[in-house]
Amino acid sequence: MPALTDKNAPVRPTVWIGLLPALVVCLAAPAFFVLRITWLGWALLALGMLLAWLLCGRLDARGSAEASDSRTPSLVRDLSLIAIGMLIVSVIPLKAELDNGAMVRFTLALGGAVLVPYLISRYVYRDYAIRFPWRGGGKWTTFQWTWLVVVLALGWLILPFYFITSGVYTNWPVVNTPELIARLFVGVGAVGIWDELFFICTVFVLLRRHFPMAVANVLQAIVFVSFLWELGYQAWGPVLTIPFALLQGFIFLKTRSLAYVVTVHLLFDAVVFLVLVHAHNPGVLDGLFLV
Repeated sequence: MPALTDKNAPVRPTVWIGLLPALVVCLAAPAFFVLRITWLGWALLALGMLLAWLLCGRLDARGSAEASDSRTPSLVRDLSLIAIGMLIVSVIPLKAELDNGAMVRFTLALGGAVLVPYLISRYVYRDYAIRFPWRGGGKWTTFQWTWLVVVLALGWLILPFYFITSGVYTNWPVVNTPELIARLFVGVGAVGIWDELFFICTVFVLLRRHFPMAVANVLQAIVFVSFLWELGYQAWGPVLTIPFALLQGFIFLKTRSLAYVVTVHLLFDAVVFLVLVHAHNPGVLDGLFLV
């Protein structure tokens, strides 16, 4: 896979005319997951796709006709993949639940939101836009290993205070039996991995084909943070989730490693898991946290 860096990322000449439809499509995420107004999310997706077709359709067609590579990025196609993924996620409530039915719903909807755009890109559009570069940039540097330690330290310092003082831990079900604790562990980790597959390897990478890094990163963060809001990171959660989403996009761009961003996310989620167990079971992990 070509390195996804500012120097050689497969980005067309900046098409600023495409920023409006891309923004409208991404704003469907807060409609779906923050406001929870489904019809508004549908309307924004439809409007964004219509604008993309009206404003960029001819440019996409001209670029494909003039380029020797038939896989020239198309904003209309790429936004359609993002829209399809969001539509699939939006069909289920994202409230954290641990019963069998909820875990099946999450598996099918979140799995479909990654798999369906990938299959369409690969076998219908045939542009191979979505890839999952597990090792990417090779061996991890000293800085990368240090950052993992920093992530754990920041999570340990910040997350207990956030979850407990804001009360948002109640957005997750009570986990007071070994089975429920095990289900929470699996659920938190699985959703964390999915976040990177969808928001970074799908949404961010597709947007990066058309916009500079900063623009693409802000747009994917809108989608990422909106999803996390409905999942339970509410109150002043965006103070944490916005920089986290932006950093994950930046780290992926620099490392080209899905394995690394997943590791960062899972370390953070490991602290989330322990904090939720601690908050729902006072006295069990009191010696581990300051709050």
